[in-house]
Amino acid sequence: MSSIRGARERARIEVTAAIKDEARKQLAAEGAARLSLRAVARELGMASSALYRYFPSRDDLLTALIVDAYDAVGQVAEDARAAADRARPRPAPYAQRWVAVAGAVREWALAHPHEYALIYGSPVPGYSAPRDTVGPASRVGLVFVGLLRDGFRADGLAVPPLARELRPEAERITAELAPDLPPAAVLALVAAWAQLFGLISFELFGQFNRVVEAREQLFRRAAGELARSVGLRGGPAD
Repeated sequence: MSSIRGARERARIEVTAAIKDEARKQLAAEGAARLSLRAVARELGMASSALYRYFPSRDDLLTALIVDAYDAVGQVAEDARAAADRARPRPAPYAQRWVAVAGAVREWALAHPHEYALIYGSPVPGYSAPRDTVGPASRVGLVFVGLLRDGFRADGLAVPPLARELRPEAERITAELAPDLPPAAVLALVAAWAQLFGLISFELFGQFNRVVEAREQLFRRAAGELARSVGLRGGPAD
């Protein structure tokens, strides 16, 4: 009996993977707003009623794709951080680790533009992300928070100045994200995180066309400056 259950589970995993793969093809061809369960079923040679047993609605399928994309880029960021931590003959300075993580996220985005657009592009009309996406969506941000925290514990931070009118907001965000860190650094981190993804989005969505050619060099330089803006030491220009 257990072997039958095992075979059924393997079959379910394989069919689920096939549905997601076909849905990703639709994302690339039509965009997330036009994702259709019926079209996915048709391309796979399945009855729509059979596909609904795996994903009861378009939103369920979208959520699965979004979680997968967040987990994929989160894993890339975590792996890049781990590799930088293990660097020999000694671990890289924390600002260089920041640049390594940022560069790995950019490379993932360039290799998976449609998945990137799904999670960091325009919202999908009529779709509201459930709480299931919160944990996966936090993975990249938590890597940057971890870098800031470990840099602070190891050799301190060159804490940036904090404008008086922003202190209440900085303290509120810090209480939610990282109560053990200086509010000025946490607020700078939020701004740097947004700017990193802005750079990636500009490159991916064509805003750099006919403007910037040395895009990797620009990104790495900008990422290093953003690392220093949050107080991390040891960047490329230090």
